[in-house]
Amino acid sequence: MPLTCNFFNRGLMGYCGIIDNLRVLPSSRARWKLLLMCTMLCFWGYFIYSNFGDRLTAFPVRRASQGVTSDNHISRGLLHERNDGDYAGEELEEVDSDDGLGEDLPDEQLRRRLPQAIIIGVKKGGTRALLEYLRMHPDVVATGAEPHFFDRNYEKGLDWYRNLMPKSTENQMTIEKTPAYFITKEVPARIHAMSRLTKLILVVRDPVTRAISHYAQALEKKSKIASFESMAFKNMSAGVVDSEWIAIEIGLYAKHLVNWIQHFPLKRLLVVDGDRLIREPAAELSRVQDFLGLRKLITEKNFSFDTEKGFYCTTKAEEDYKIPHCLGKSKGRAHPVVRPELMQQLKKFYKPFNRMFYKMVGQDFGWD
Repeated sequence: MPLTCNFFNRGLMGYCGIIDNLRVLPSSRARWKLLLMCTMLCFWGYFIYSNFGDRLTAFPVRRASQGVTSDNHISRGLLHERNDGDYAGEELEEVDSDDGLGEDLPDEQLRRRLPQAIIIGVKKGGTRALLEYLRMHPDVVATGAEPHFFDRNYEKGLDWYRNLMPKSTENQMTIEKTPAYFITKEVPARIHAMSRLTKLILVVRDPVTRAISHYAQALEKKSKIASFESMAFKNMSAGVVDSEWIAIEIGLYAKHLVNWIQHFPLKRLLVVDGDRLIREPAAELSRVQDFLGLRKLITEKNFSFDTEKGFYCTTKAEEDYKIPHCLGKSKGRAHPVVRPELMQQLKKFYKPFNRMFYKMVGQDFGWD
């Protein structure tokens, strides 16, 4: 008996220590009943400890004394500690709302959820317009500011990221956008570690037009900067493009996409034509709603063309489609004039990258 109890005692928090003292009971029948009860408790305790002990002990001691961890270690942590359920194809764990906003909902509860879809890029491609258009959909909630979680704030953890998300019902889709994700090498693996089921949206434009728009934005913020031509070319007379300048480098879409398809199949990524989004927003939104599995509620009646601004504005309310909502004054800003011969040199530079991108995504955007 002592050997048996010592074996169980190692994993059962001392339950069987009682058995060693059964001799104090006056009746052999009483001793037998208590022995049987303790034995059953021991087996049940051993079963629970063996199957669930690692989960019961994981939370109090997790990373409490390990200090700062590396990016690789954090990635493993997100995969194995934060969202094992999602890695198995189940929904991510959700955190209840703590401000009482769900008290008036009898059948559903508002919660902050990790995004099921992310607009990953590109800068000056039309990501803000797309996000604002999607906000019109009643089944979508979206962040305002760009979280920059997967590129700048990854060490803060998924709970921090989740708390940035707007509250939603279980029937709504949470979306965020951070265009810098597309060109940041570490991001695809990090998003995959959060959820391999995440839907990704990439908004692209003619890379030459995008580069000029990128420069125009910088020029508006800081007027005393070098000319676009001097920054875009290492040697202007020889037509040598500076591919390391960020405004040029972002437009190498094929180069960046290679990093993403190592972690996500192309069926989980939708490429949106940013130029068509400007010309025919309803048509592109139809594709986006299909991709996200949303009801097609955003249609032509939600858009009206502003002749003064030169782009489409939205009309959200069903009862009144005559009151447009337009994007901020930063949209539609004037671009600097670039000499035609330099434009042609830039198009020639991008051409092989564009052709490669067309083949990768199965769509010819006609940028050549």
